[in-house]
Amino acid sequence: MTTLKVNGHEHRIDADPDTPLLYVLREDLELNAAKFGCGLGQCGSCTVIVDGKAVLSCVTPLLLLEGRQVTTLEGLGTIEAPAPIQRAFMEEQAAQCGYCIAGMMMRAQALLQRNSKPTDQQIRAELAPNLCRCGSHMRILRAVHRAAALMQSADASTGSAQ
Repeated sequence: MTTLKVNGHEHRIDADPDTPLLYVLREDLELNAAKFGCGLGQCGSCTVIVDGKAVLSCVTPLLLLEGRQVTTLEGLGTIEAPAPIQRAFMEEQAAQCGYCIAGMMMRAQALLQRNSKPTDQQIRAELAPNLCRCGSHMRILRAVHRAAALMQSADASTGSAQ
């Protein structure tokens, strides 16, 4: 039995410790934003955030996650109240087929949590492990910059500092 903290909620998972996090998220917790792409950690469609870092959930076994905080796209915002990264991707129409977008958003979110004003080069480097075959890279880049601006304006209006 593994205790897993996902999106702020604890879950007791009865699964083999070697089970990839992706399978638990999708099958046990019914959180379907992280996608199964390659199953080898080479495409990024399964990206989630673990303790502030982007992680490929298809190759991350449960045994490494006890006591750690896992965040999925579902944990960032809702349809009614999207997180800045979600809002920016919608406003920039960054998704084409949509398969890679959840992973792209999670990797971008992890970047923005540690660097509130990334350059194009930093964004490209961060998103490099995530594949997008539709060619919406420029819209994704614009969306990350928009999300950074939205996050900064939200911080300014609440008086928070990063």
